[in-house]
Amino acid sequence: MMDLENIRKDFPILQTQVGEEPLIYFDNAATTHRPRQVMEAVEEYVFSQHGNPHRGAHRLAQTASLAYDGAREVVARFIHAASSDEIIFTRNATESLNLIARSYGETHLKDGDKIVITIAEHHANLVTWQRVARVTGATLEYIYLTEDGHFDPSDFAKIDKTTKIVAFGHASNVLGMHVPVQEMIQRAHAVGAVVVLDGAQAAPHFAVDVQALDCDFYVFAGHKMLASQGIGVLYGKRALLDDMEPFNLGGDMIEYVQEQTTTFNTLPFKFEAGTQNVEGAVSLAAAIKYLEAIGWDAIVAHEKKLTEMALTGLSEMPFVKIIGTTNPAEKHGVITFLVDGVHPHDVATILDHYGIAVRSGHHCAQPLGAYLHAPATNRASFYIYNTEAEVARFLEVLPLVRKQMGFK
Repeated sequence: MMDLENIRKDFPILQTQVGEEPLIYFDNAATTHRPRQVMEAVEEYVFSQHGNPHRGAHRLAQTASLAYDGAREVVARFIHAASSDEIIFTRNATESLNLIARSYGETHLKDGDKIVITIAEHHANLVTWQRVARVTGATLEYIYLTEDGHFDPSDFAKIDKTTKIVAFGHASNVLGMHVPVQEMIQRAHAVGAVVVLDGAQAAPHFAVDVQALDCDFYVFAGHKMLASQGIGVLYGKRALLDDMEPFNLGGDMIEYVQEQTTTFNTLPFKFEAGTQNVEGAVSLAAAIKYLEAIGWDAIVAHEKKLTEMALTGLSEMPFVKIIGTTNPAEKHGVITFLVDGVHPHDVATILDHYGIAVRSGHHCAQPLGAYLHAPATNRASFYIYNTEAEVARFLEVLPLVRKQMGFK
């Protein structure tokens, strides 16, 4: 069982006042806050270990290398990669997806090939594949949703022998749901396609095992799981990474450079040109250790309790429309909704006056919004430091939004 009171003490920002109201932060799908333990780990690195890793024989270069490489080991264990060499540090999940699209997609696909994604994808896992299709001549096809947010199994037939890449989110940042992952991976591999999993909304919320999933690539971002902004992860199977061209060129990703030719470094350094965000890697390792100390079973149970409470309360409000399923067992801490007659930006602005932070807009998923005829919505997303009292306050305040907009 989670010690929620002590967990909240680890996050000073939660003591923030918004006017006369205490902050209730329900925008965790966008970014999470940092506990003291994460910032203390970064502080320790900066004040006593900081140097440029892999670039010197002096003590601080060595301590920086140990900190950076040690963080990679933590990440590898976290997602159960076969080797830390399969872990590439990037700026964020978006850069990870762009690396895959450029270094694998644009070099391995050709005219007549097919890329299959879902209509629920974040733009980072959609616009990237539009460009790959445009550059290579491949076609881009979508798997669509049923009315309650599930994927239509008949659409899985689009994964056929011409399909070379199947890319989808492990959990949706809008629907809070995940696709039948194993079925889609098995279908993709049966036709020889490579699977790209966007884990930005999954890795922070439940245990991930890339070997058990048998995905070919997996990406996620540190800032969505208590780490600093500016650090992301790309996991790839070694054989695929070995076969790919570097995304960026420069220092540390080389082996030998002559006037006209260059040979590249081994994995993972081949994809990490220039000085890296060591502080970010250190923060991510510390964040992973913090979450693992709480325990994934406890985290899942806590988020499920909050989600069920919020869904039940929202379902009793006739002026609220929930996007996607209303089954809490199928949600991962994300509820997207509409308030009848009130624009989502107005909903978010009024809630903010009560200290409640929710998201408004298209959530970087415009094709999904168009498909659902909901180009803008509100999103409440929960994490380890949120409480039942905060959910109760949210349910108490939401009807006041309608009243302030002139509805009875």
